[in-house]
Amino acid sequence: MKKIFNVLLITLLSVYIVSCSKEEDKIELKNISQAKIEVDKTSVILDETKAAQNALAFSWENPTFSPGVGFTNSLQFAVAGTNFSTNVLQDLPSDQKTFSLTHLQLNNILAQLNVVPDVAKPIEVRMRTALNSTTFFYSNVITVDITGYKPNPDLIYPKINVPGGYAGAAGYTDWEPADSPDLFSPEKNDKYRGFIYVTNPNSEYKFTINQSYTGDKGDDGTFTGKLLETGEVNIKAVMAGTYYINVDWVANTYSSVLANFGIIGDATPTGWNSDTDFVYNPSTKTFVINSIALNNTGLFKLRANDDWAMKFQPKDADQTLVSGAAVQSYLSSEGTVTGDPGYKVSEAGNYKIELDLHNSAYYKLTVTKL
Repeated sequence: MKKIFNVLLITLLSVYIVSCSKEEDKIELKNISQAKIEVDKTSVILDETKAAQNALAFSWENPTFSPGVGFTNSLQFAVAGTNFSTNVLQDLPSDQKTFSLTHLQLNNILAQLNVVPDVAKPIEVRMRTALNSTTFFYSNVITVDITGYKPNPDLIYPKINVPGGYAGAAGYTDWEPADSPDLFSPEKNDKYRGFIYVTNPNSEYKFTINQSYTGDKGDDGTFTGKLLETGEVNIKAVMAGTYYINVDWVANTYSSVLANFGIIGDATPTGWNSDTDFVYNPSTKTFVINSIALNNTGLFKLRANDDWAMKFQPKDADQTLVSGAAVQSYLSSEGTVTGDPGYKVSEAGNYKIELDLHNSAYYKLTVTKL
């Protein structure tokens, strides 16, 4: 009985000692001081022509903790008054206490926050200090009025080039990748599409990337839509006209089809019976109808090859065009159109119609009353 009592006593003492040890191992983390950030401006108007230049400079003091722990910092941006419910993070360097953002970087942040361009918007900024994936501490909040811009699609979408012997007559330079029509990737997925205009039959071309012949691609010699980088031959545009080209740069495939556009509809003099064709203007690199009478009671659409397989339309509803104001137009065959909408004008009269197809990420249509 005495032995059993001794064993029980020892066990109880052991449990007590272990419990005390666990309590002593617990360390309470204290946030001794809050982080503090400052910015060099209280308002800024972003400018695409200064895209690579610094627009805002931030400086900060790190928070302090006891005991000292490792952490990472980032700037957190949100529209003022939203309590950072939707926000964008910008990582900060761990070995610095100042950081600048360019006009382009800030404009991209505004786009992610769905801020309308060309209008000043108060943006709240704070520094988030992360100890791990779930533990955060925040600095003071500062507010900057930022006016963004609508990005030039020529600068933000990936592209490949289409140099060739046709390019000079189209307003570019023959066989010069840096001055040739481009095919863009609207989905940014190595799949490129767009238009070229060819004046002379049997004109040759190929595809380049980064405006250089390094890594250029042409046909594999079978002319069945397969590309090669080494041992390739030039592709031929057998007929004169406008070509719609698709290239899968990774899969090494391409397609090319004639696509000569015209305007048709009950807003035009010939109604739905016949098309009025566009004429390519090499000086503006656009397709133009210099004068056509349009009524304000009907609709019109832009279609290729006097057929409905490929047509330019508004995105999802009939659209009334304002004289002289360019609008984005969408190609039905690319799956960017909902329904079967058309265009119209609010005032009857003679109009110039201009179709800019140089960038497949932003086809542009302009009607101007004469």
